[in-house]
Amino acid sequence: MGSVIILTNSILSFAAEAMGCWKQEKISTWAFPTLILCLYGFFYMMKPSEPFLTPYLTGPDKNLTTDEVTNQIFPVWTYSYLALLFPVFLLTDYVRYKPVVLLQGISLIVTWLLLLFAHGVVAMQLVEFFYGMVTATEVAYYAYIYSVVSSQHYQRVTSYCRSVTLVAATVAAVLGQLLVSLAGVSYFHLNAISLASVSLAFVCALFLPMPQRSMFFHRKDAPEPVPGPGKELPVATAPRPQSCQEERSPDAAARALSPQRQAGSAGPHRHLLSVLLQLGRDLRHCYGSRKLLCWSLWWALATAGFNQVVNYVQVLWDFRAPSHSSAVYNGAVEAIATFLSSVTSFLVQYMQINWDHFGELALGIFSAIDAGCLFLMHFSSSIWACYAGYLIFKACYVLLLTIATFQIAVSLSMERYALMFGFNNFIALLIQTILTIVVVDSRGLGLDIVTQFLIYGSYFAVIHGIFMIRSICVLISCKCQRKIVRSCTEQLNQAEHESREQIVTSCMTRL
Repeated sequence: MGSVIILTNSILSFAAEAMGCWKQEKISTWAFPTLILCLYGFFYMMKPSEPFLTPYLTGPDKNLTTDEVTNQIFPVWTYSYLALLFPVFLLTDYVRYKPVVLLQGISLIVTWLLLLFAHGVVAMQLVEFFYGMVTATEVAYYAYIYSVVSSQHYQRVTSYCRSVTLVAATVAAVLGQLLVSLAGVSYFHLNAISLASVSLAFVCALFLPMPQRSMFFHRKDAPEPVPGPGKELPVATAPRPQSCQEERSPDAAARALSPQRQAGSAGPHRHLLSVLLQLGRDLRHCYGSRKLLCWSLWWALATAGFNQVVNYVQVLWDFRAPSHSSAVYNGAVEAIATFLSSVTSFLVQYMQINWDHFGELALGIFSAIDAGCLFLMHFSSSIWACYAGYLIFKACYVLLLTIATFQIAVSLSMERYALMFGFNNFIALLIQTILTIVVVDSRGLGLDIVTQFLIYGSYFAVIHGIFMIRSICVLISCKCQRKIVRSCTEQLNQAEHESREQIVTSCMTRL
């Protein structure tokens, strides 16, 4: 009887060990975390109430004035986003992404609970603070997947995660518009649907596997060689998640733990300092390239203006066509804008252009189009003109942002690209904060919403001027270089021809 019990226990322990290994194997594959992250991204972006935020705040539910919303409430989002971005960026890498994704889910739930049940300017400022936390922690969503899948799946999982957020945003905008226009659903109930959606997103985040490595603080293998401009990172050198068998291998475990042991022996403060110094060296290397500096400059300037426009465009729409007396089509406009942005991003792959020569020209031209759209929204009193201007403005921005992202990404390793992405957004947020303090905040100029869009149009006109001047210089330089090359080629051909004639003449003389 005792032997039977021992045999039974042995079989059960073996089965438990096998199940644990199978579960670990399942979690370590790319499909499972990608599926969970896509579900999280879908429910996180599935917020049908977002296009109707300003009508909700200025309507009977909250009874806030347009000036309070514009000059006192919305600026809090910019300030909190700026204050939280850099600490959250370091925290995200240090705690290995998943805790920050969970923090984002909690912040979303708190945001919509306050939107539903809190009242007053201070309460809505608190809403903007927590939404600043949400946007600051977005870095965890986009960086998480690279820590749990191997490099050969990067392109596929990036496509999945980006696509599902665009689809969710489009579906949410269409659903919100249909519920408001056809079913007569109130803005309060739209926010209740958004609360249910973000709650589902938080539940999905609980099932994400915990990464074993990160880009800076928890690197599992030796530093990778950094490719120069125009060179791609070899796939074989990219870190890969461990399988169940690799975890059993003592050599693999020793290799995996060695950097952490070195970090532990150096002390946490010294390790943090070394990471910060490495980040500084990486930034100096990234911005040492004139090409990357130019694209990054446009990225920061245009993103600051774009965020400012998106943040306050609903206020302009409500001014042109007040929601209490006019039909509101904010959801339909946002859905069409997202669709056009997806189309323009998709068409980038078919553009056969020498971006080294004509990149600045494209930045200048499309920045001029953006400025024209904003001037149209300022001078026209038609809500349809405002809608059309916003559609073109957003499509042009997303088109150029896709090109800029590609131009920067092809020249850098994953770590440096992520760092440059974060730093560009940080600079953009600094510029946006200055715009908010000077133009929007009641403690600054506190301009009305129509005048604000005149300022934003002038801002993009300045961007147009900067990059048109730069493009003219580049094109003139390229033309001069072609002339020099052509002149040198002609001189070499002439010298070669004269040399041949001299040889022939010498031979004839000898004869």
